[in-house]
Amino acid sequence: MPFGAQLLSPDKVRFRLWAPKARELRLLVAGRDGEARRLPMMADAQGWREAVVDGAGAGTRYAFLLEDGLQVPDPATRFQPDDVHGPSEVIDPAAYDWQDAAWRGRPWREAVLYETHIGAFTPGGTFAAAAEKLDHLAALGVTAIELMPVADFPGRRNWGYDGALPFAPDSAYGRPEELKKLVDQAHARGLMVFLDVVYNHFGPDGNYLGLYAPFFTERHATPWGAAIDFDGPASGAVREFFVQNALFWLEEYHMDGLRLDAVDTIADDSPKHILYELAERVRAQSAGGRHVHLVLENDRNEARYLGDSRYDAQWNDDFHHALHCAVTGERNGYYADYAGDAAAHLGRTLTSGFAYQGEPSPFRGGRRRGEPSGRLPPTAFVGFIQNHDQVGNRAFGERIHALAAADALHAAIAILLLAPSPPLLFMGEEWRCDRPFLYFCDFADALADAVREGRRSEFARLDAFRDEAARARIPDPNDIETFRASVLDWSQLELPDGRACCGLYRRLLALRRREIVPRLDGVAGDSGTFERFGERGLHCRWTLAGGDALSLLANLGAAPCRAAAGAGRGRTLYATHARCGEPDGHAMLPGWSAAWSLDDARSGDAGPGQGGR
Repeated sequence: MPFGAQLLSPDKVRFRLWAPKARELRLLVAGRDGEARRLPMMADAQGWREAVVDGAGAGTRYAFLLEDGLQVPDPATRFQPDDVHGPSEVIDPAAYDWQDAAWRGRPWREAVLYETHIGAFTPGGTFAAAAEKLDHLAALGVTAIELMPVADFPGRRNWGYDGALPFAPDSAYGRPEELKKLVDQAHARGLMVFLDVVYNHFGPDGNYLGLYAPFFTERHATPWGAAIDFDGPASGAVREFFVQNALFWLEEYHMDGLRLDAVDTIADDSPKHILYELAERVRAQSAGGRHVHLVLENDRNEARYLGDSRYDAQWNDDFHHALHCAVTGERNGYYADYAGDAAAHLGRTLTSGFAYQGEPSPFRGGRRRGEPSGRLPPTAFVGFIQNHDQVGNRAFGERIHALAAADALHAAIAILLLAPSPPLLFMGEEWRCDRPFLYFCDFADALADAVREGRRSEFARLDAFRDEAARARIPDPNDIETFRASVLDWSQLELPDGRACCGLYRRLLALRRREIVPRLDGVAGDSGTFERFGERGLHCRWTLAGGDALSLLANLGAAPCRAAAGAGRGRTLYATHARCGEPDGHAMLPGWSAAWSLDDARSGDAGPGQGGR
């Protein structure tokens, strides 16, 4: 890695920093006696500073001293024992004894993702504590854990999107070797591990890059201020910093995939967008039989980045919004874009990718949103009924089961888990955890005040929060009780309702693994169609591998409805209700219901699937 500290031998370290804006810079290295040595660093014409130090090794603390006397950490530090403003620690990347030599990952079609926040996943809130829950996830039918960002952030608690040092796992969760052990133990159970990475901005506290390197530009505006400079005259080193970060997590930590946060806010006018370059470098580096996956979050629905050995998939917000709108009746904010005909929007997301593929978005003032996505297979779109954003960006962090009727939620779960698109679960969803997931952080003083007031002002446009007294009830993100309220209560899993819900997820994921996943290999785009019937009825049909036809009949309303003759033919895989057919060939669907069937073209098997509750 061209950045940071590299062990050349057990007692010799090369320190390297890109600092073209610094007129003078010194390296501070703690000696064995605890005293810090001030050492010069050689400079080259491109702005790189380098020093090779004898007597330094794994565990050595170090920092950089700027000309004004400010001590700053290494932006590529592998560990910060004393948080973002403290000295960095040299880490030996080869010290951990990996046990996963035979692990090659899993193909993308097998992905069932489980998003988790390390700090709130368990009462312990550490990598080691999370490892104790791996058996539960494997038994559930999950195949991939997706970690919210773990890069070092200021304070003891944070969602992770305020990371300042993207190569260092936050010390609040444990040391680097403990994260590696979590990955290792996941692989031993057949579980992939994905990491959420943030390449669109740095957090507001603890990042010093702009003081000594041209990392940011005012040519582009972002929600966080000046943009990261991916396309300026000196952007080569900036781009390399993030490419190396992606490779670092995939190679040094054996991660199986990355989820890139909000790439629609990355500004890059270069001939080759940084997203293309990053994907090319990752694919070239990971060639040789190992499964490595790249997933995007992109509010613009830009289908251009998906497929063609670039990015495997994108989080499909349209799927969530349409289904959420249907089962809760909510119409505020972006849900207004789906309120007119949620069933039709859902049908399009299930069979053609995005609901908005270039159509005007009322929520966005009529601006067109999205690109045609029908050419892409259904596996290119990750579906979910909740995630950290959709729960945590609500004022009180309510989960879906607090907003939807039980029958509606049952139908939504069945649609999510048996659709051809890979599903994503949010931690605690499988037992309907009653704990909210709130927005929390641990900023100090003026920044804490600004975040608190900014959070409350975001909701001022909604009718329920017009007055100041209503906004004052929104939990303070900096209050430790806000974080504590968000930690999962695992005891609820052992209650009758928790066991019943978890059993439903297990049965549906086992059915998915047995009946759906083997038929996804090689499925192309344009494999699905949908039609509406009745007031809120939906019939979706996909042609899967070998010509087998998968069908969904769903009623997204409380009133019963009658489907067209022949709709949903084949053997029933699963139905949320006891009766899914009528003697005259018309399927009669009760309110809030979903029925899946499979027409097996190869065997003509009409045997029973798994029906009823």
